[in-house]
Amino acid sequence: MVPKGGPDGGDGGNGGDVWLVADHNVASLLAFRDYPHRRADNGKHGSGQKKHGSSGADYEAKVPIGTIVKSHEDGTVLVDLANHGDRWLAAAGGQGGRGNARFLSNSRRAPKFAEQGEDGVEGWVRLELKLLADIALVGFPNAGKSTLISRISRAKPKIANYPFTTLEPNLGVVQLDDFDFVVADIPGLIEGAHEGKGLGHQFLRHVERARALLVLVDLAPMDGRSGADQIEILLRELELYQPDLLDRPRMIVQAKADVAQIDVDPEHLAFSSVTNDNMDTLIGQLAELAKEGRSDAESIAVAPTVHRPMAETVTITRNDDGSWQVHGRQAERAVALNDLTDLDAMAYVHDRLAGLGVDKKLAKAGARQGDAVRIGALEFEYDESIL
Repeated sequence: MVPKGGPDGGDGGNGGDVWLVADHNVASLLAFRDYPHRRADNGKHGSGQKKHGSSGADYEAKVPIGTIVKSHEDGTVLVDLANHGDRWLAAAGGQGGRGNARFLSNSRRAPKFAEQGEDGVEGWVRLELKLLADIALVGFPNAGKSTLISRISRAKPKIANYPFTTLEPNLGVVQLDDFDFVVADIPGLIEGAHEGKGLGHQFLRHVERARALLVLVDLAPMDGRSGADQIEILLRELELYQPDLLDRPRMIVQAKADVAQIDVDPEHLAFSSVTNDNMDTLIGQLAELAKEGRSDAESIAVAPTVHRPMAETVTITRNDDGSWQVHGRQAERAVALNDLTDLDAMAYVHDRLAGLGVDKKLAKAGARQGDAVRIGALEFEYDESIL
């Protein structure tokens, strides 16, 4: 307060927001495993002479393209950051408290109270990454996918002669002249993968981000299954999981030509990653497949999918101890004053809550004379006479 000059307290600055931003320069979510907490800056305090505090700086947490954000509580998808530059507000900063100058009115000429700054949103979300690749290698376990990607790129996946050696997708960058493309070694699928068998859902979700598909037929299958049967089962699993996967460019090739135990289909290229037979031809065809996949992807605009909560309103619930709890940002802000012993402050709170309909909602919920009511840090007795 300025003597004989009226209230002059400035507003506090807003807290910074925390954003998740898809960035093509970020390859993984490993940084969040080691450092899961992100926080934006606080707003600055207001001061006399109506000087407002500055707002806190936002924090942008960079995540890979293809990051899915889910609710930590129930796994609900909140947003799909599918493109470079997609942004999602993960936690909003609190609004700065209003200085006492804001509460000046004809009936309140010298307010001695101000508003406390609002706490920012805190919470946890789950981040999942769907790999973004030009081509996904699709085949049964032990079909030779890992060996192939190790031969055509610098990827060094774990390779062994038993099923499910690959449990996490491997990415490899293939270079052909002046053209680079990314190939993903997807863990092997089994019949029933679309129902989740053999970790099917975890594996299939990585196929969703591929622009094109390379289906590998195992010419030396452990179970003796024919090439035609392998193709039929693999394509059916893709279709049952997500039908539009079959609309993407794809190519069928036959691996392990050097140790073939079933008939080779002349319609599809047969190659050997061990002897390098037809490897140059295969890489050339893969480059063309990658170009086709990119062309198709560029013709379709992919917008981020955002699931937003409904606008917040004032709600009333009953606590275990019989007291009533008032929920809602506006109601909680109405009681966020620094001196609730001040009669002017209490009059302001009452008028604000009445304007929000809190009294009527308490009555409708069943509140009775003398019941305890809680709003934020404030607890008071319900008075039916004020209705």
